[in-house]
Amino acid sequence: QVQLVESGGGSVQAGGSLTLSCAASGYSVNSNCMGWFRQAPGKEREGVASISAGRELRNYADSVKGRFTISRDNAKNTVYLQMNNLEPEDAAMYYCAASRQYNGGPYCPLLRYRYNYWGLGTTVTVSA
Repeated sequence: QVQLVESGGGSVQAGGSLTLSCAASGYSVNSNCMGWFRQAPGKEREGVASISAGRELRNYADSVKGRFTISRDNAKNTVYLQMNNLEPEDAAMYYCAASRQYNGGPYCPLLRYRYNYWGLGTTVTVSA
């Protein structure tokens, strides 16, 4: 049984930083695509960042490029999202996701339907 457990959310002021963690069990984070998504109240869930297996190719939404970094620790079977220079628009529930099988290209997509397993999320609040 696959479980993804997010942690690290919290409240910060604009310009601050947070690091989210996603601990996986029943699934190897190096086996296929891993992604971070977020959903703000009243909005659709959107892809933020993804990382591929093996070569660790990273894909970012334009809104977070240069501020967020996705990484993976295979030994800990954990994926991270380092978020710097946070803006009020970044406030949302952040979800970790894993793909069972993706063979569409070297970069992992930021599309919800490409991911099969989801965590319950962790909340990020950013005050102006």
